[in-house]
Amino acid sequence: MISPAEIRADDTIYDGIIGRSSAMAKVVEQVRMVAPTDSTVLICGETGTGKELVARAVHQLSARRARAFVKVNAGRKRIGQEVAAQLANHAVDDALTAREVEVLQLIAAGNANKIIADRLSLSEDTIKGHVKNILSKLGANDRTHAVTIGLKRGIISL
Repeated sequence: MISPAEIRADDTIYDGIIGRSSAMAKVVEQVRMVAPTDSTVLICGETGTGKELVARAVHQLSARRARAFVKVNAGRKRIGQEVAAQLANHAVDDALTAREVEVLQLIAAGNANKIIADRLSLSEDTIKGHVKNILSKLGANDRTHAVTIGLKRGIISL
């Protein structure tokens, strides 16, 4: 644990989260990315790793910040099969970037790659790359399948 006297100018400091590693900088970046969304967030980690600090930071940056923060501690080694299936449905090895979510949302609106490229001021080839990444990360067969998965997981909405 870092004491207040040990905090350096180059430390990552965010709402009680203090760290000196690229991993902590990545956690803060992920907090800032997920907080504005309306997605459910599952925070996992060993005891004492700061899960509640991360949850509070997400809450404070969210549109729900005016409402009560309710922490839930399962406190069990096992979870039910139904809950495990729900969690597995939402688990993603490689989360979509903010730009990929934006592209997926535009795909869901029925836009072709050229129109998406024009709206985002990107090249059509760049959009094709994003679509390829989206399909791969979601395990989708095609654009329609990706939209269906995105809707089901709460990544996008119509």
